[in-house]
Amino acid sequence: MRIEDYALLGDTQSAALVGRDGSIDWLCLPRFDSGAVFAALLGTEQHGRWLIAPAGEVTATRRRYVGDSLVLETEMDTPDGTVRLIDFMPPRGEAPDVVRIAEGVSGRVPMRMHLKMRFDYGRVVPWVRQAEGALVAVAGPDSCWLRTPVETRGEDLSTVAEFILEAGDRMPFVLTWRESHRSAPKPVHAEHALRQTFEYWAEWLSHCTYDGRWRDAVVRSLITLKALTYAPTGGIVAAPTTSLPEQLGGVRNWDYRFCWLRDATITLQALMYAGFETEARDWRRWLLRAIAGDPAEVQIMYGVAGERRLPEYVADWLPGYEGNPVRIGNQAVDQFQLDVYGEVMDALYQARTTGFGSGASTWALQKALLRIVAERWREPDEGIWEVRGGAQHFTYSKLMAWVAADRAVRSVEKFGLDGPLDEWRELRDEIAADILEHGYDPVRRTFTQYYGSSALDAALLMVPLVGFLPADDERVVGTVAAIERELLVDGFVQRYTQEPREETDELPPGEGAFLACTFWLADNYSLVGRHDEAVAMLERLLALRNDVGLLSEEYDTAARRLVGNFPQAFSHVPLITTARNLSVRGGPSHQRERTTEAGRESAREALPEEDLAP
Repeated sequence: MRIEDYALLGDTQSAALVGRDGSIDWLCLPRFDSGAVFAALLGTEQHGRWLIAPAGEVTATRRRYVGDSLVLETEMDTPDGTVRLIDFMPPRGEAPDVVRIAEGVSGRVPMRMHLKMRFDYGRVVPWVRQAEGALVAVAGPDSCWLRTPVETRGEDLSTVAEFILEAGDRMPFVLTWRESHRSAPKPVHAEHALRQTFEYWAEWLSHCTYDGRWRDAVVRSLITLKALTYAPTGGIVAAPTTSLPEQLGGVRNWDYRFCWLRDATITLQALMYAGFETEARDWRRWLLRAIAGDPAEVQIMYGVAGERRLPEYVADWLPGYEGNPVRIGNQAVDQFQLDVYGEVMDALYQARTTGFGSGASTWALQKALLRIVAERWREPDEGIWEVRGGAQHFTYSKLMAWVAADRAVRSVEKFGLDGPLDEWRELRDEIAADILEHGYDPVRRTFTQYYGSSALDAALLMVPLVGFLPADDERVVGTVAAIERELLVDGFVQRYTQEPREETDELPPGEGAFLACTFWLADNYSLVGRHDEAVAMLERLLALRNDVGLLSEEYDTAARRLVGNFPQAFSHVPLITTARNLSVRGGPSHQRERTTEAGRESAREALPEEDLAP
């Protein structure tokens, strides 16, 4: 099944992917990063799935989220009539639940249910028994309890059922996870849980302040981002999946079920600007807890509760999505990525700017982070794209080090916070001069991926967006032109120059277009008055969403398929940002605030007068 054939269910602690055929093929319980109960997404039905569907031929399928919620309705037409499958995960009570209601719409349709539970990513076959009115599957620390009025039976190490749906019938199925040593979870009434779920999403969306164009797409993206937050701690995962490939048949497959500081900060900003103050507050608290201790030991990512050890291994018993290797954990946790300091500093600065505020402990953290930037900004790092071929002096990383210093300066100037202002201004100017001397190629008239290289990097579209240089500066204009010329493929932007470059990537070339980079190009167009082109690019990106409004990380322009982990926060965040920017004709409103004269001058003064743009 294609990645875009899946829809998301979630309860802000874990998530499931359900296909157009009515099969839940991915579900990790009780958390995003727990072992999967259903892992058919990365294998076969033998690795766990839960199918509810007509027993015979399906002639047409339609699906949608009901209103502004994560309640999914899938309608299936058959020669005998039409049925509707209602799938959702209600707000977390004492245990995680998946609720499915099979409803007869017309005719008389024979139905089937096939439940194959496999714990630990499809590896462990549980014992199954009847207890307390439920079907109970137990293995090791896990148990799952299925409650339904439908009569079930065991067959080939799975649970099956057949039943008939006539118009007006509603048949509930509730699956609940529980620690195996604990007593039975309380029964969940499916219809009551459905009402609760609608009420939850309606209340949450009542805080939304977005009133620009493309509102349906923006709200769906906001709901998706909310579904990727881990409510107990405020952590935000990059995606709910692992090992969905960036290149079909390749090796670029990673586990994204963790909290990257970079991804979480941009997600925070998208939610914050849409009026969701609670998420901003909870994430700040998560950040303070996660990185508590020596600031020099700050990691680029953490577990949803702030865990630091995320060891990576290959789950070799799973065949993988279309034959790609399956990785659990992420060894990039040990990388040094200089840019994350800038992203965190910018997010906390924006939080103050929007009035959500930050306490004294947060400012103390920011000062500690800036001390690390001052000590380490001259070091090479693995960069935003987490290369596994060794550290380089990535230009984008230096740019975000500049952002860290710039936001510290502005925090003192704008909010009257304490700090060595002259020292930070000097640091900001020193980093700017270094970038313009070593990260810019005056012959090719473009910023380059890393110092001394000829490769391009679409991350450098952020140069004007963070306020380093104005969008009409000749160095920015030249960089945009180079990216259009060399990285724009069929209307979508590749992350960086696709050539064998073992010194940086240590991976074979080839991957899909990176959707976030394409959104950034649209933002650059908007800043220089290319509004119609920016709108056209946004519309082209919106057309890539699947039928329920979800995006993965990348798009394979040759296969015309979504690729990469799904749904991806790093795609939905810039969708929100670009739509917001283009709703204000003339350019990104919040980015104009960022691009202050102080920010521009610190970069301009680093070059001799004759090198400045006219």
